[in-house]
Amino acid sequence: MTISYQYDVLIIGSGAAGLTVALNLPDHLKVAVLSKTSLQSGSTAQAQGGIAAVLDQTDTVESHIEDTLRAGGGLCHEDAVRFTVEHSRAAIEWLIEQGVRFTEKESDDDSGFAYHLTKEGGHSRRRIIHAADATGFAVSAALCEQVKKRPNVEILENRIGVDLITHRKLFLPGNRCVGAYVLNRETSHVELFRARFVVLATGGASKVYLYTSNPDGATGDGIAMAWRAGCRVANMEFNQFHPTCLYHPQAKNFLITEAIRGEGGRLRLPNGEPFMHRFDPREELAPRDVVARAIDHEIKRLGCDCVYLDISHRPAEFITSHFPTVYQRCLELGIDITREPIPVVPAAHYTCGGIMIDSQGRTDINQLYAVGETAFTGLHGANRMASNSLLECFVYGRSCAQDIAAQCANVPEPPQAPDWDESQVTDSDEDVVISHNWDELRRFMWDYVGIVRTDKRLQRAKHRVDMLQQEIREYYSNYKVSRDLLELRNLTLVADLIICSAIQRKESRGLHYTLDYPDLLDEARDTILTPINYSSESW
Repeated sequence: MTISYQYDVLIIGSGAAGLTVALNLPDHLKVAVLSKTSLQSGSTAQAQGGIAAVLDQTDTVESHIEDTLRAGGGLCHEDAVRFTVEHSRAAIEWLIEQGVRFTEKESDDDSGFAYHLTKEGGHSRRRIIHAADATGFAVSAALCEQVKKRPNVEILENRIGVDLITHRKLFLPGNRCVGAYVLNRETSHVELFRARFVVLATGGASKVYLYTSNPDGATGDGIAMAWRAGCRVANMEFNQFHPTCLYHPQAKNFLITEAIRGEGGRLRLPNGEPFMHRFDPREELAPRDVVARAIDHEIKRLGCDCVYLDISHRPAEFITSHFPTVYQRCLELGIDITREPIPVVPAAHYTCGGIMIDSQGRTDINQLYAVGETAFTGLHGANRMASNSLLECFVYGRSCAQDIAAQCANVPEPPQAPDWDESQVTDSDEDVVISHNWDELRRFMWDYVGIVRTDKRLQRAKHRVDMLQQEIREYYSNYKVSRDLLELRNLTLVADLIICSAIQRKESRGLHYTLDYPDLLDEARDTILTPINYSSESW
């Protein structure tokens, strides 16, 4: 018999967005927060930068809006940008109330503002509030500490969503989400969670690529679950790539800070030859997308595994004092960056598209919400501006909680739902199939749907993803579910959404660059996919 739970609010995901929702809900609501692994293991804790907000008296809301619109390549929704920026100060004040210890100014001035602000790419003013170079960890630690104090919130770790439960799936009238089937990784059994409200906060889908800065859990689970349930997705073709991720088998997602290039680091081919001068007069100081495309071009042209970032010409003392984290991590892997170059590759970093929502986080299905990287708000457009992503989590997470609180008195208890049926499936004795398909998917997505695209590459990827989906569909129907199988199923679906979105965009805009259509179209339009019109079967 399936273990069953019932809550007022079910939050799937325990990063910045999910915990923000939980902490802003009324105390009388019974809330469950599901974490895929441990509570503080997602992308939030790994964020190094900071949070963009209008905090300094010399900064303005209009300036932040203008910077964001410019970075977004004409695709930002101005209403979403304005909503986010106008609520930025309140979000930061709330974080400080939760105990987040941001870096303070080194000296007092007469501004009345105690915290240090830095400046990042795309911003015209200093507006990045941070906690040294580990802002995400500080935020995650503070929110986790607070949520553990809430008696109405239950934290359930090692849970991964399988599928949403909707009225449609229960053959009931209406368009409502009433819960989810969830795999308990500790028992290997699927559990039934019924809830009056469901919030998807599962993060992005960068694990679909061979090289990524994201943790292993970034497998697009929420996007895939929402799509199968009938939600629209938008702008899935816009995947942000960080130019320099450490290339080493024991360091899957360690970023090499852009500050190394800022301090004179040179990008070199395997033979030691510099190459950035051939792509941009700013050379190593060109924007992220330019540098990433240049590295990708050289790797593909030469058929090599990586290029190299060399700072060894600077004094050793300078390197170790300015880049202690990078120096120590590389040294642990046998690379002395004071003497030798660092092997690097671009890495998938952020999913700009996702489940379509409004300013309250509401999706196309009643009582189903989405927040954070799994959602598409219109804030990021064709290219996310630095440090706007964490801000989005807090602004939309708080708005989502407020909307649930306003509705809760009028939303009835969820109906009964059937137990998870695994009577017709067996334990798999062929897990090598999952491993092989996982590797194949991430490799062809990297080769054909990566930083630089062509129609031919996209069609090759589409052909392969169609075959993979058929094979995984058959596997899913015959064997008991596991984390690896669920993640592969979700990643393959999200890959298909990315490919179909990229095929539809006949231009190069922001993060989507295609050799067949190098110019911008006159009109900027979102790429919106709707399940009923989608070529693949919802499975």
